[in-house]
Amino acid sequence: MRPRTIDEFVGQQHLLAPGTPLRRLLDDPQATAPSLLLWGPPGSGKTTLAYLVSHASGRRFVELSAVAAGVKDVRDVIAAARRERAASGRGTVLFLDEVHRFSKAQQDSLLPAVENGIVTLIGATTENPSFSVIGPLLSRAVLLTLQPLSDDELRTVIRRAVVDPRGLAGRHTLTPAAEERLIRLAGGDARRALTYLEAAAQPDQPVIDVAEVEGAASRALPSYDRQGDQHYDVASALIKSVRGSDVDAALHYLARMLEAGEDPRFIARRLVILASEDIGLADPAALPTAVAAYHAVAFIGLPEAGLTLAHAVIALAVAPKSNAVTRALSAALDDVRAGLAGPVPLHVRDAHYPGAARLGHGVGYRYPHDDPAGIVAQQYAPDQLAGRVYYQPSRHGHEAKIADRLAAIRAALRGGGSISSGEAAGAPTTGHSGGGATAPTETAPTAHGMPSTARGEEDVCR
Repeated sequence: MRPRTIDEFVGQQHLLAPGTPLRRLLDDPQATAPSLLLWGPPGSGKTTLAYLVSHASGRRFVELSAVAAGVKDVRDVIAAARRERAASGRGTVLFLDEVHRFSKAQQDSLLPAVENGIVTLIGATTENPSFSVIGPLLSRAVLLTLQPLSDDELRTVIRRAVVDPRGLAGRHTLTPAAEERLIRLAGGDARRALTYLEAAAQPDQPVIDVAEVEGAASRALPSYDRQGDQHYDVASALIKSVRGSDVDAALHYLARMLEAGEDPRFIARRLVILASEDIGLADPAALPTAVAAYHAVAFIGLPEAGLTLAHAVIALAVAPKSNAVTRALSAALDDVRAGLAGPVPLHVRDAHYPGAARLGHGVGYRYPHDDPAGIVAQQYAPDQLAGRVYYQPSRHGHEAKIADRLAAIRAALRGGGSISSGEAAGAPTTGHSGGGATAPTETAPTAHGMPSTARGEEDVCR
């Protein structure tokens, strides 16, 4: 059922409109033939278009598959193309299927012949050429992007196959419900639609109904390559749907990834990143939920872990959103990379070693726990960054409470206000403290009420 002429070709009308490069090649055999890269999903017509271009132009046509061919095969084709050109003046079209599977060295071997016009390359790929084709080859070809066939286009392909002598030749009829089911199962792939139709056409049953179609294909296989472009596109759509709070779209993309066999740990890792990047303290439970989901996925495995991932996706999608943590870290990193650092103020330097006091380390440090509110006015940042504001909480979810308290804290730290002990007691808990603060003296009480005299990791953290 492969189309023999452009009039039989279904779909990709954006590439076949009058005046487009591909149409000029098909309509004018004498037209200069640039090399082409056809990028599109399976069953969208890449190989057929290559055949049609070759036959319309009258050029010699050679087909190679990058799965099986090597550099020697490419060199043999180029040598034969030179001989053909010298003998008859006829050009050669080299159709290279799955061009993304060629290594860099294999793609390099094509460059001279493509550049000199010895061969016209038509490369077909299901992967984004920007990532899978070397730059010099990409710059010497016209990139044409093919789309999955629409429902109406698939319907045309199916109905033609039912009556065409090359297909079922009218020996079978397809019920309307079976036709719609076949279109759904094909997922925009004409080859898949024809394969399922052929499998459903039983010799002793002239009427093909839904049961036959479903028997031929037990389920629709999503267009998804765990190593390729679809992997990143669908993952990106999942994260953006969660970020946009569209829980239903997020669940669709999650189901699509799970059905295609995506590594559930990859999904869980992305959700952990999102919890801090897009939710942060607007919902302090988001990160623990995502981390718990990651551990549960590793512990349980599929298929049951799909429920855990759905749990996390729904929780993160409906959570209030804030990128304040992301913006805060980004702003702080920008300052550090710009050289805005400066020495640590003496009074907040480590004073837990002999001789530190003689250097002024820790001198003048005010111990916050000695204040009823737990906050005292003093400078913690280097002089260059005194008064710098990085974290600016949103008014979404829990961050609205943090914003109110933070305003009072910053005023108190800079001596422009005070915070009551009641406010301190009612402060929202947003993290875990690994120990007490450093006291002004070498024998300051620790978190456990014991004096600290040794310089250790816990002391440095304080």
